[in-house]
Amino acid sequence: MRAEAQAHVDQINQAVALLRRFLDWDRALQRLEDLNAKVEDQSLWNNPKAAQEVMRERRRLDDAINATRAIERERDDTVELMEMAEAEGDDALADEAVASLGTLAERAEKDKVAALLAGEADANDTYIEINAGAGGTESQDWAEMLQRMYTRWAERHKMKVELVDYHAGEQAGIKSATLMIKGENAYGYAKTESGVHRLVRISPYDSNARRHTSFSSVWVYPVVDDDIDIEVNESELRIDTYRASGAGGQHVNTTDSAVRITHLPTGIVVACQNQRSQHKNRAEAMKQLKARLYEAELQKREAEASAVNATKTEIGWGHQIRSYVLQPYQLVKDLRTGVTSTAPGDVLDGDLDKFMAAALSQRVTGEKVVVEDID
Repeated sequence: MRAEAQAHVDQINQAVALLRRFLDWDRALQRLEDLNAKVEDQSLWNNPKAAQEVMRERRRLDDAINATRAIERERDDTVELMEMAEAEGDDALADEAVASLGTLAERAEKDKVAALLAGEADANDTYIEINAGAGGTESQDWAEMLQRMYTRWAERHKMKVELVDYHAGEQAGIKSATLMIKGENAYGYAKTESGVHRLVRISPYDSNARRHTSFSSVWVYPVVDDDIDIEVNESELRIDTYRASGAGGQHVNTTDSAVRITHLPTGIVVACQNQRSQHKNRAEAMKQLKARLYEAELQKREAEASAVNATKTEIGWGHQIRSYVLQPYQLVKDLRTGVTSTAPGDVLDGDLDKFMAAALSQRVTGEKVVVEDID
């Protein structure tokens, strides 16, 4: 078999193996049978909410199992066609088979990622909170670049973006910002982006044109559905009001309409200033707080399952998950998975899918990759 064709087959096999492992194949087949039996039971619809949950799980499992089987079937058929073409010396047919395997490999990767988005809150909308690290204007400008990157990523996937909270930098950029991204599986895709992001470039703010290293942190947490009950004790909250700092007209700039809520037991701080009404900002901030508390519980469960505690870290050296180097060469490198891109301009314009897919796969396999950072 041609080397190119074998590379495609290897990629397909890896995707299928991960899908089977993630689904726990034998248990998934049995679970699908059980769900099919439930659907045939007319009494299921006596509880519409429970019925919808059963139908949702059944559809997800059925789609994942059928997609895996289809990939395996097409792989085998195409490999057989390839071998036949090579035996008969039909180069045109062999070229067609190689192209088909390449297309199938791409589809297998997409189906793999779609199947991996089966976490408890993966289907939810998401908040993305960005905070500049130490370094003044440099880090604040980098934080704004990250805000733009995630906005572009969401727009590429036809998702809606709302700016919930915004604090401008002293000279340029932002001190912090919180985006709400609304779309299918928004949290599932974005959840692996939490961590410290490092930028290396020749600073546009340095008259001596020296290289600077800047850090900003990203924290991703799901928008909580109304049917998820998160208890918050009002006595454990400190609520502050202040004047909104962003654009929004005369009203928001002259009244204390912005709201900041601190959850004293955990130290979690959330804020909202995008509404004119203090009451609406408080309601939105409470939604954020519940989302953060829910996300913390999800992280706790994942940590208990994997014995790896994914928590916030210091915004600086030794804690970054990804480095973006713009000078003297151009490279983006994920320090968890080893995935790289030599087109940082595209990455900063929202081309993040391969980084997210690799990080999602790593969560399933638990495989740790030793990756050296870049200068």
